[in-house]
Amino acid sequence: MAVLEEPLKEVMKIKNYVGGEWIGSKGKVTDVKNPALCKTIAKVPLSTRDEVNAAVEAAGDAFPEWRRTPPITRARCLFRLKELLEGHFEEISRIQTMEHGKTIDESRGETRRGIEMVEVATGIPSLMMGYNLEDIATGIDEYLVHQPLGVFGIIPAFNFPFMIPLWFAPFATATGNCVVIKPSPRDPISQVKLAELVEEAGFPPGVWNVVHGGAEAASALLEHQDIKGIAFVGSTRVGKEVYKKCGETGKRAIVQASAKNFLLVMPDADPRRSLPALLSSFYGNAGQRCLAGSNLVIVGEDDAFYKRFVDGFVDASSKLRVGYGLDESIQMGPMQSVDGKERVTKFIERGMEEGAKLRLDGRKPKISGDYPPSCFLNPTVFEDVAPDMEIAKEEIFGPVANVMRAKNLDDAIEKVNRSRYGNAASIFTSSGKYAREFKYRVQAGNVGINIGVAAPMAFFPFGGMKDSFFGVLHGQGRDVIRFFTESKILIQRWF
Repeated sequence: MAVLEEPLKEVMKIKNYVGGEWIGSKGKVTDVKNPALCKTIAKVPLSTRDEVNAAVEAAGDAFPEWRRTPPITRARCLFRLKELLEGHFEEISRIQTMEHGKTIDESRGETRRGIEMVEVATGIPSLMMGYNLEDIATGIDEYLVHQPLGVFGIIPAFNFPFMIPLWFAPFATATGNCVVIKPSPRDPISQVKLAELVEEAGFPPGVWNVVHGGAEAASALLEHQDIKGIAFVGSTRVGKEVYKKCGETGKRAIVQASAKNFLLVMPDADPRRSLPALLSSFYGNAGQRCLAGSNLVIVGEDDAFYKRFVDGFVDASSKLRVGYGLDESIQMGPMQSVDGKERVTKFIERGMEEGAKLRLDGRKPKISGDYPPSCFLNPTVFEDVAPDMEIAKEEIFGPVANVMRAKNLDDAIEKVNRSRYGNAASIFTSSGKYAREFKYRVQAGNVGINIGVAAPMAFFPFGGMKDSFFGVLHGQGRDVIRFFTESKILIQRWF
């Protein structure tokens, strides 16, 4: 069927892209599987430390000339890359669905967001401008210029295999730096395709490098003395180690980590408009995103409103079509891996042990199509969830919604702020007063007002607070330009 057209026809043997060349690795090889089919689609190497070091060396060799390249010329490489990405839009999107499992519409959304990063980075001649002032004293002028630093490492998460590296790499290279990207070995094919288009766009050899691998490759980047900074997206547990190691080795760090996002529904919310946004938040990407909804808080003591809203949410959740994401009719794909499904299943069992009421059990999935159930779950809904339950506190990273109640807005905000995470929070309301109070007081880096997924556009930073973020400057927007540059101050007087 045309709707299930797969761009990957044979098992792909993945190589590293270093110094403008595709180089085989001597490291152990592991399988990349299509989670919907449980079928191997690629073989990816776990590169050695020496191979990572070679990539860093290639980037370091390319840096002096790339740094001297005028920003407008660097931007032209990005313009060409943007056009190539547009031309390969559908192919790239289908690759993401095959290697990750998300629906084709979700993959298209990811591709679009990634392209937008490249698009914004093309504005680097303006974004990188410094500032100056004449006559700070008699006959003396002062200038601030932003200069690139050298080589940066990018260690992304598996949940957005195409987009996450593009939160950083276009901005790093636009500002005159060189990059070494280590994709997740779970779904690295998107980055192979991206590197092919980078090469076609005319980036000089060594500016953009991709080295595949696992923990050893990541450690090599973290410990390399010539890496000036690391951009990491992943779990809080690993993120803390990354941040610590960057501190020990004098590197800059952006560490975007785990989340436990709350979505509040006020008594004046419009269920007809709120429910679709909530479904997308909780079950989009099968719940595998740091902006996914996790705890659904119904605010107020109106029992009739509570029952009506929760019943409607459970009913709508039960009707989502689950299956292979290349089928245009599918609304939720599988988990990315068998391990991911097992982790979420254990959380569901834990929630039952803690006394939460299981309103919708997704452990025995109904799948649209004849596919192996190994990675599939259906939407799951818990009711009567208390804030001190493990399922309410820890990141599940799967299609599980926890419903809890709050007496009023103050009580609801207190529940949100008690969490050790602070990635995102949203409120659904018709009241400007409620909305302002919420956004003013809530401790979260990305705040949504009648928005289920509070995802910043490329020209705004990707926020995060508490254990959801470590660092000072965030990815995207003006923050990431500042992260990839150093400010140099010039004070001059002529006699």
